[in-house]
Amino acid sequence: MKKILFFTFIIAAFLLVTFFGLGPVLMADGTFAERMLTLLIVLVLYFLLGWLCKVFINYTKKN
Repeated sequence: MKKILFFTFIIAAFLLVTFFGLGPVLMADGTFAERMLTLLIVLVLYFLLGWLCKVFINYTKKN
């Protein structure tokens, strides 16, 4: 049950980051610097979510 809830949370988080993060990067009318800063933040969030998923998977394999 814990795995299902965790992976549901991770999938929802990835979808929200994709929708609210990549949308402004691709379709924003701001400056190039604003877009690159947003892209950097989105990539960091993707990395953190992926790392959190990997840590959880390794933790559940040990137990």
